[in-house]
Amino acid sequence: MRAARHALGLALCLAQIPGIAGAADFSDPDWPCIQRKVESLSAGLMWPKPVVRVPLSPAADELVETLSLRRVTLEEAGTLVAAFVERNKQVDGQVLGTIFYSVFDNIAGTRQRLIAGIARYSRSQIALSSRIDGSRVKMAGLMREKNPDFDRIDKLEEQIDWDERIYRDRSQALTYVCETPVILEKRAYAIAQILLKHMPR
Repeated sequence: MRAARHALGLALCLAQIPGIAGAADFSDPDWPCIQRKVESLSAGLMWPKPVVRVPLSPAADELVETLSLRRVTLEEAGTLVAAFVERNKQVDGQVLGTIFYSVFDNIAGTRQRLIAGIARYSRSQIALSSRIDGSRVKMAGLMREKNPDFDRIDKLEEQIDWDERIYRDRSQALTYVCETPVILEKRAYAIAQILLKHMPR
């Protein structure tokens, strides 16, 4: 219950950040993002043609690795695919399909590692939130004492301020991190569309 309450607190905190309107589902305390959590992608939904994977040439393998890189824009990807097809006239639907499935595997692997990282990130935020709450309770107890130890109270208040600053900074970073799985999903689909344009008729 405590973890769930802290997850809800984290989600409500995120709701105050521009670009995040609040978590769509509080049932998973490890998922703080507004974006729906989709554990796995389906290559078959992106590539409508039947594919029997075939061995790829070194040039095709190099194309796979390049298309898998996020820093390569979709415009650059389109140019690279067109140049590859132009240089390799024998390329057929199975080769193009294998290239897509190989790119998909790379992107999906990166995406799954990122989702696992978001879960760890969320758990660290929940733990930090719990520590802040505990420190506040402790400080309130010190303040109620007959002869409060103000030096101790000041140190505790400084620690709370520091922890809250870290919590806010991490929450703001989640704005970008939470968008990345969706960006990767869209990239995989876009790469499929680029390759499908070159399917033999």
